[in-house]
Amino acid sequence: MTTTFPDISISTERLVLRPYEEPDVPAHTEMMNDEMVVAWTSVPHPYTTAHAEDWVRRIAPAERSEGRGVVLAVTEFLTQRLVGTVHLRNTDWRIRAAEVAYVTAPWARGEGYATESVLAVARWLFHDQSFERLELRTAADNTASQQVAQKIGCISEGVLRNAWIARTRTEDGGWTDIRTDLIVWSLLPEDLEGAADRFTDTGYSSFTDWN
Repeated sequence: MTTTFPDISISTERLVLRPYEEPDVPAHTEMMNDEMVVAWTSVPHPYTTAHAEDWVRRIAPAERSEGRGVVLAVTEFLTQRLVGTVHLRNTDWRIRAAEVAYVTAPWARGEGYATESVLAVARWLFHDQSFERLELRTAADNTASQQVAQKIGCISEGVLRNAWIARTRTEDGGWTDIRTDLIVWSLLPEDLEGAADRFTDTGYSSFTDWN
């Protein structure tokens, strides 16, 4: 049984999802220092160039080679600029299920890039890899991430109470940890049937190719 994902790139109308490369380090560093990323993820803060280099050279490739998932840099097709990342993780090869996480650069928000990229990965995962379940977990107050889940057709399955540590700004400009609930979402192959139509209604095609 195959226990690693292939080394792939996925193309949509506006985006190319591909493995991270060395030139991505500066843009990735900048993206991971954004306030929303700091607030809703567990990335180190401040996120340094050394962190980004370790991510690109060791951590991201190991996710695929060790069978845990796959990490894809999301880039604009026309400019090749890094707009985000999509990370399949916690892969269970027996039940054919994985969890997806995603980050979008602050300058690229509001363009539908997160929805387009996650939908493309979901289509590839279900159609090409024969997976049966994709799971998302969003912090209770992270409405932007929840909107992505809803747009691609995810179903909310329930709440994991007090299950995550987010971060919030303090009066002196620093950061402090706060506990929060997690909303669990799932996407099954049959849920994708209406997702393409909903996404097209926003003005963007969702057709993908991969190699």
